[in-house]
Amino acid sequence: MRVNLPVTQVEYVMKDGESIVSKTDLKGRITYVNPYFIEASGFEEAELIGSPHNMVRHPDMPPEAYADLWATLKAGRPWTGMVKNRRKNGDFYWVKANVTPIRENGRVAGYMSVRTKPERGDILAAEDIYARFRRNQAKGLAIEQGAAVRKGIVSRLKVWGKMP
Repeated sequence: MRVNLPVTQVEYVMKDGESIVSKTDLKGRITYVNPYFIEASGFEEAELIGSPHNMVRHPDMPPEAYADLWATLKAGRPWTGMVKNRRKNGDFYWVKANVTPIRENGRVAGYMSVRTKPERGDILAAEDIYARFRRNQAKGLAIEQGAAVRKGIVSRLKVWGKMP
């Protein structure tokens, strides 16, 4: 997994009402960014276009979140989840990411991501869950379609108990 360093403990807080938008090809290389992506990431447009989207990956993000993202997208479904990104200068910013396949002529041709400012409570919850994954203390948890879910026999019994 790509590790982008250095990092700081300085948070860039997204502006209310703004969205970060980008498009990538099938390999995750950036093909489009809106002006707010440039502002929030701290990179120049020329540095972003053609680069792998994971250039903004923050090392605090657990690999399980990205594995789930790609598994969901490759299944042709949209993904929504919390993501901590790294700015060019090492600062960070949290987003609620909504990523969806772009279809052209019946085939997936790339991906579009629209990211918005998350609620502080969602950030705190994501920090806790992601830290558990990084410390290998997320026993019984998985990330599915962007959400942390309980796994294991107890969870399956609860689901089965709700079935008619």
